Amino acid sequence: MRSLVHGLAVTGAATARALQRNGHSVTITDDTPDEARERVAGELGLRLEQLPDDLDRFVSGFDLISPAPGVPEGHPLIESARRNGVRIASEIELAYEWEQARAGGPRQILAVTGTDGKTTTCEMAVAILTAAGHRASAVGNTDVPLLDALEHDLDLYVVECTSFRLAWTEHFRADASVWLNLAPDHLNWHRDMGSYELAKARIFAGQRSGDISIGKVDDPVVRRHLDRSAGLQRTFGAGGDYHEADGWLVGPNGPIVETAVMARRLPHDIENALAACALVLETGNAEPRHVEMALSGFTAPPHRLEWVASVAGVEYYDDSKATTPHAAVAAIRAFPTGVLIAGGRNKDLDLTPMGEAGCSLRAVVAIGEAANEIEAAFAGRVEVVRAGSMESAVELASRLAQSGDAVVLSPGCASFDWYPSGGYPARGDHFARSVRALKDLGVAQGTTGGVV
Repeated sequence: MRSLVHGLAVTGAATARALQRNGHSVTITDDTPDEARERVAGELGLRLEQLPDDLDRFVSGFDLISPAPGVPEGHPLIESARRNGVRIASEIELAYEWEQARAGGPRQILAVTGTDGKTTTCEMAVAILTAAGHRASAVGNTDVPLLDALEHDLDLYVVECTSFRLAWTEHFRADASVWLNLAPDHLNWHRDMGSYELAKARIFAGQRSGDISIGKVDDPVVRRHLDRSAGLQRTFGAGGDYHEADGWLVGPNGPIVETAVMARRLPHDIENALAACALVLETGNAEPRHVEMALSGFTAPPHRLEWVASVAGVEYYDDSKATTPHAAVAAIRAFPTGVLIAGGRNKDLDLTPMGEAGCSLRAVVAIGEAANEIEAAFAGRVEVVRAGSMESAVELASRLAQSGDAVVLSPGCASFDWYPSGGYPARGDHFARSVRALKDLGVAQGTTGGVV
């Protein structure tokens, strides 16, 4: 079988390797070939090519095209494949098919999707499974593509499913699936919100009567698709099958664990924990005691409302992963008052929900390409100032904040304007360095820890 892999980063390389292992004749292409990608191609024994001008003729020579997650649905290659009837399959689709054919039978798949909270929920689920004695790993939209994980000694998979991966699936299904939420995002990849929603909905589409379907109780879009699922339906959130009551996480069978064991208990932390509990308890993979063991030592992944430092009575938090207004709103609502640092490169999203949620803020520092849009979103609600660098943003925020406030970097936008190669981790790290430099300056000046 002749297969084309387009896009040679982590997932593309994993896909090419897996196709080769399974006897495919593989061609690899990339829109932006560079030395690093050339080197990876050489390690695969292949030559990295660019797409030719006569794309339809080129594409029609393949039986399968597997685009990397960053290749948008409007890309000329995708449109050509559709015109020519060439199958398009993502890495999780291919991995699912090969796992089903595994000698000894397939291992269990647990899947998580949603606009926000996927990584944390997956990591929580893996922590609980590990406490229960299972060999489990968070794969998919992580450092380990599902295709690579097939070669690992695991009992089951927890797959983080982005819309990019779900869009190019036909057969992929999980024994239990969680859909956390839906809010506008990735409209620079999807044609519109309808396309984004349908891609996410594939998490439930293939489920069978013996599977588990879990959705957020008060998200109307998620509920609509959950109600159509063939799986056993469970909900989480206030009023759901899995909910918080009197300081406990509670499921259909009663109390699971006190929330007091959790290191951080912000509203979205509780919701992520409820979803993770539903995923592992409904499948019979863990018991409440395993949940307590896991959550008592669980630390959220970095750059997700991660505490950085306390300076002059102000707490600083890195929420650089918040690249959508929906995620930034959760951060804004997590603190009674404070200063928000927001902006970057807008992903064609409406930023006004941030302004609507920000009336309790003391001020906003607008950064990056979207500074104008941030200023417009908060106009008439709170004071907005602009900063031309992260160092300047932190200094301005420190001057605007008062003791007892939180300064939160929760941009609501992508990071590729200021951090084209490092992404949101580089932005968060820069913020943290700037905060620590501010604290060091305060110490050097003999203050209580900061500049006021």
